[in-house]
Amino acid sequence: MAMDLSKFNSVVDDFRRVNPQDPGGWPVSVKLVALIGLFILILVAGYFLVWQSQMDDLDNGVKEEDKQKEEFKKKKTEAINLDAHKQQLREIDQVFGTLLKQLPNRSEMDALIIDINQAGLGRGLQFEDFKPQVESTKDFYAELPIQIKVFGSYHDIGAFASDVSKLSRIVTLNNMKIDIQQGKDSNNLSMETLAKTFRYLDEEELAKVRKAAKAAAAKK
Repeated sequence: MAMDLSKFNSVVDDFRRVNPQDPGGWPVSVKLVALIGLFILILVAGYFLVWQSQMDDLDNGVKEEDKQKEEFKKKKTEAINLDAHKQQLREIDQVFGTLLKQLPNRSEMDALIIDINQAGLGRGLQFEDFKPQVESTKDFYAELPIQIKVFGSYHDIGAFASDVSKLSRIVTLNNMKIDIQQGKDSNNLSMETLAKTFRYLDEEELAKVRKAAKAAAAKK
């Protein structure tokens, strides 16, 4: 223990006697410590000045690589399912086309209204009210509500509703209300309903709808 202490004191004495202006004359122990310190300093400086940025770049590169892999997998899946997607689009177009054909144009609306009226008369119903309301415009179609009130038997009213649902054009019966007439038998009923029929917009009307939508979006 005494020898170790004496060696330590000797090294301390070497540092005390060292001349900073004459590195070549430094004792071996001082040179060794100075080299170790210089090596550590180089490592620390290299980490902060060079390696840290390179490690950050490497980390960012790994993240970018993972992102590219995910995008590749997604695009690969889309490419594999491309034919299926195309088939689905064709089916959607066919269904949409079929539904669109069920919508009359502007010139056919009067005939459709007559068809609804004739469906009730054909079942022996008595109309108290049959009033087309104000038409409202949607994205690519217009909706026409018709206020209807009829009198007749339960069977005839049911048959009328069935006949309306079978029309070549789309007609829905909404908010149906059926009452038994006072002082009369249960076979004589009244039905109030709001029928809704639809038509597709022509090119001029569609242009107006798009223009109005753009104007509304600009105001926002």
